[in-house]
Amino acid sequence: MVSYLQVENLTKSFGDLVLFEGISFGVAQGQRIGLIAKNGSGKTTLLNILSGKEGYDGGRISFRNDLRVGYLEQSPHYPENLSVIEACFFHGNAVVNLIKEYEKCMETPGNPGLDDLLVRMEEVKAWDYERKAKQILSQLKIRDFDQKVGQLSGGQLKRVALANVLITEPDLLILDEPTNHLDLDMVEWLEEYLGRSTLSLLMVTHDRYFLDLVCSEIMEIDNKRIYSYKGNYSYYLEKRQERVDAANAEIARANNLYRTELEWMRRMPQARGHKARYREEAFYDLEKVAKQRMHDSNMKLDVKASYIGSKIFEAEHLCKRFGELKILDDFSYIFFRYEKMGIVGNNGTGKSTFIKILMGLEKPDSGRLDIGETVRFGYYSQDGLTFDEQMKVIDVITDIAEVIELGNGKRLTASQFLQHFLFAPETQHSYVYKLSGGERRRLYLCTVLMRSPNFLVLDEPTNDLDIVTLQVLEEYLQSFKGCVIVVSHDRYFMDKVVDHLLVFNGQGDIRDFPGSYSDYRAWKEAKAEHDRLEEKPKEEKVQRVRPNNAKRRMTFKERKEFERLEQEIAALELEKKNIEDALCSGMLGADELTEKSKRLSSLNDELDEKGMRWLELGEIENM
Repeated sequence: MVSYLQVENLTKSFGDLVLFEGISFGVAQGQRIGLIAKNGSGKTTLLNILSGKEGYDGGRISFRNDLRVGYLEQSPHYPENLSVIEACFFHGNAVVNLIKEYEKCMETPGNPGLDDLLVRMEEVKAWDYERKAKQILSQLKIRDFDQKVGQLSGGQLKRVALANVLITEPDLLILDEPTNHLDLDMVEWLEEYLGRSTLSLLMVTHDRYFLDLVCSEIMEIDNKRIYSYKGNYSYYLEKRQERVDAANAEIARANNLYRTELEWMRRMPQARGHKARYREEAFYDLEKVAKQRMHDSNMKLDVKASYIGSKIFEAEHLCKRFGELKILDDFSYIFFRYEKMGIVGNNGTGKSTFIKILMGLEKPDSGRLDIGETVRFGYYSQDGLTFDEQMKVIDVITDIAEVIELGNGKRLTASQFLQHFLFAPETQHSYVYKLSGGERRRLYLCTVLMRSPNFLVLDEPTNDLDIVTLQVLEEYLQSFKGCVIVVSHDRYFMDKVVDHLLVFNGQGDIRDFPGSYSDYRAWKEAKAEHDRLEEKPKEEKVQRVRPNNAKRRMTFKERKEFERLEQEIAALELEKKNIEDALCSGMLGADELTEKSKRLSSLNDELDEKGMRWLELGEIENM
């Protein structure tokens, strides 16, 4: 295989904290590698080093000459005043730089070097760059190309950044948590896109289904070293456990021998000069092995839930809307004791708003919510990370409680409690600003659970948490003696934790599905296939078969239609935005409201129809 990337003896530290030391690995053509490690082990730092955004202490990094590398950051940033389409030109790449060079040439008197630029533009198909950008953005359900970046949600911004990377058609794609903030439809679209591509991948993700389906190799950073496993995530779990068991056995043997050697080293000080030098050196090597801690330090969440009565909450005829956007439409539900509910739906369908209404942070327009007297909420929200950066980790916990009651007379000090959450003593006395994103999430989870809630409401708890933490959280929730509501795009997590789903389809359409997310997905696919067969006409027209090797080109008429559709879609998007602004203004009369609402509905239908035709023609162009 052709080598794309070679890393040799790479070392990185921050002060006295060593993330990894002397690690070596490579990425070859066609390899699809998933990178796994506990939070704070340096996953994102390693990707930033490979992308040139961060330096390193020692070692060597070599890319193949002329290799096109695409990097999707975990939290992409763009100037807020840029439009969506401008954002696709913001981060420089070879094609974008060539386009800028061409534009500069055209502005220079005499157009020096124009002939050479035209040849190079033709070679890399730079003329089609904007069209390709719009095509991928449309597939990612971003159709308002003139919308400002500052107005985008986290999920929309992630999709724009993803489009920015995919447009360049890189040879090697480096992805840092690509599924964070993407809804389930987009995660599955990306899964399918990467599955049928020939890209080489190096990826960090906590989404285990995504990892299993996209990657064929796993690379793990553990105790500052790197380990490789030639298989998918399931294979990795099996082989990693074998490695941990073997290491534990080696440490146990070293400990037994260490005690014997330690006794020998302590015998009569006057005899030390007669000891064999080689045995002393061997003793210190043995001491290093004996003091290792390879017992796979699992986080044990033994926090007990407080008593919860039979009455949990009852929602009666709840309604909520923002302008023409319906969130809840005459919604009623009775929540039962020990129920574990998952909430799924595309971004913007109202999942987080529903949670905020339940928590009393948002008022419904009408209806009633009756919550039982014994209910004690524990709320883990998307925007709950509001720690004082200058506080020490231990102080964050002791500000809530010095001692945590576990029930049955058991209790833990704040320091012991943090150790259950994989915060070593030295980390506990470190400052919050030094924690990684995942470690902050883990600390936040700690502050929620330590209050002994009996009703957990978790809004996107899986973002930024490492797989080790997720596994233990899953086990805790499965045995949790209370109620749970989870909003998550992590399919594996949902399958392990919830009993049934509340599916938000948008515009107040909410359905209760009795099963896991995988059950729901299988049902959804079966229903779509059934509907397709029902709509299929009995007599289909015979289509002319084209040889596999014959290239389909746009006809003149199709090309004109393609150009016209671009203009029409832009005009419809503008009209849609103006109508939405008018509907939200509160200045319209009843007749105008009705008229504009009807027009908005037909506009959406037109946009879908024209958008699909535009994509069809774009596919022909790319054949």
